[in-house]
Order: sequence, then C-alpha cells, then structure tokens
Amino acid sequence: MRPRLLYSVCAVFVLFAVLLTVSCGKPPAQRSSDVQGRKVRDALGRVVEIPKKPERILTLSIYTDEIALGLVTTDKMVAINRFHDDPKESVIVEKARKIPEKVGNPTAEQVAALRPDVVFATPWTSPEQIAVMDDLKIPVIVCGSSENYEDVQANIRLMATGLWEEERGEKLIVAMDEVMREIEAKVAEIPESERKSVVLLSVMTTYGGAGSAFDDMCKHAGVINGIAAIGLRNSQILTKELLVKINPDILLLPNYDDQGTFDTKEFIRGYLEDPALQSMKAIQNQAFFYPREGYIYNGSQDFVFGIQEIAFCAYGDAFRQEDNRHLSFSGE
Repeated sequence: MRPRLLYSVCAVFVLFAVLLTVSCGKPPAQRSSDVQGRKVRDALGRVVEIPKKPERILTLSIYTDEIALGLVTTDKMVAINRFHDDPKESVIVEKARKIPEKVGNPTAEQVAALRPDVVFATPWTSPEQIAVMDDLKIPVIVCGSSENYEDVQANIRLMATGLWEEERGEKLIVAMDEVMREIEAKVAEIPESERKSVVLLSVMTTYGGAGSAFDDMCKHAGVINGIAAIGLRNSQILTKELLVKINPDILLLPNYDDQGTFDTKEFIRGYLEDPALQSMKAIQNQAFFYPREGYIYNGSQDFVFGIQEIAFCAYGDAFRQEDNRHLSFSGE
C-alpha cells in the first residue's frame, strides 16, 4: 500500500471508531505550560504531558515528517520514513539524506529504542500501539486526518505546540495562505465553461472520491473531480464502467512503483489499452499527465503545491512549478 495513500484510506475507518468515543468535532491544539513542561491536548482529546522541549523527535508518517521538518532542523529527528529516500514519493529527499535512521511502521518497542522525547502518531496508529508507548512513558501526540486544507493547518498548529515552535507554525500557515491566494487568483481567471474534469487513476482504486485530500485539492485547483462528481466517496471503488460514465477530460496517471516492486506500466496499460475505454475523451485526445506524487498525495504544509500541480496538469504553464518545493521555517 502506497504510504501517502495509507493515511487517506485508513483514516476513514479509524476516525469513524474514534468518533464513537470522542465528542464530535476536531479539538484545536491546546496546551498549558510552566517551567517543568507542557501539556498538549491532541486530536483525540487526550492530554499529553511533555516534560521538556523535545530535542529527539519521531513521527509515524510521511506527512508528519514533512510538517516536523518545516518546524525543526534535521538533527532533531531520530528517524524518518524510509519512503523519503524515494524522489517519486518525497519532496524532502535532500533533508532525508541527513537523517541516517529510516523506518517504516515501527513497533512500540522499536520506537522506544530510538529514545524520542515525543512521538507524533497518526489517525491509523493502533490504540494498542499507543497504549504500549504510554506504558513505556513515551509522550505520544495523535494528529488528526489531513483530508482538507483546514485539517492540514490544524495539524501544523498541534505539532508546533508539541514542539514549542508556535511562531514557526504560524509562519508556515501564513506561507500556505500566500501560496493559496496566488493559485486562487489565477484559477478565478479561468471561465467556468473552460473548467476541466479529471480522474486520478490511483493504484489504490478506492482513493480519490469525495472526502479525500485529492478532492479538496481539486476544488481549490478549479477542476472537476470526476470521481466525486459521479457520487463516489473516498474508500469506494472506481470501476471501469464508472470511469466510462465519467468520461473525464484528463487522466492523472501514477508514477508509484513501491520502490521497484510494483509494475506501474502494466497497471496503466490495463486502462489505456482496454478496448472498453477507447471512447473516453481523455484517451481519444491523449490527455494523460503524470503529476508529481510527492505533491498530490500530501498532507503537510506542501498540500498547496498539490493544488498547484493539479491546476498545472489541467491548465498549463500558468501553474508550472519546480521540483521539491517544501515550505519550511526550520532555519535549515
């Protein structure tokens, strides 16, 4: 399962269970502090005590790694997700090279061996793993989902609070808003009659519908997300029959190959060479794009670059951007 998709798909199921036990709505990051430490209320409503400003930091996902590295320098990270070595997946490859330890989905015991001062978990981190880390006296702050722009900013504020870096967190949010305003000003110039419909052909065929981060990106990018428009929600499968019915202007194709273990070309051929799909506008017009996945599967401050990437695929050079854009006020 591709790591950036993991949060979008798994969080749907885990958050449903959470909402049965936690009051409705996502609480804002809250903290109390004194000279001895700080207490932070996380996305699950748990009050987490952090005895000192963290100097050894671990996060359990790609998107939380990217948020952390917008707030602190690489020497503060005890490890980073192994997919940050992959330029198809990550926008911080150069920073990741400075962090020797790479992890996938570490157990609580593996986390303990890294001796972090704080761990930022995700909506799909199991309650059992969190309980074990609690027993091991490791402060664990659970972040929320990142299904839209507002979610991302809530997680930035939460992590900034847990890291004693509120000022940098607010700078990240201001920078996001500035990029967003630039994008939306350009989108506003595109007549409604010229707005494009797109479909993301993800290797996770249940990703991309209403309620996904991709769907929110599409709204800001001024494109019609065909999967959501036909009534599919995130976690519902996009069949080829539905794809024909959507008949999008543009197909967004995957680059992901799970570090060489997944045959992406064969996956794509299964669509582009299927006789049943040849009547589609996108195939007839050869309107295929390979967006940079580090942008469009993003739950960090770089979410805004995912919006710009989708707009570039749909509307061209006005939205062109360079590789590896990463908003950071870490000083590195």
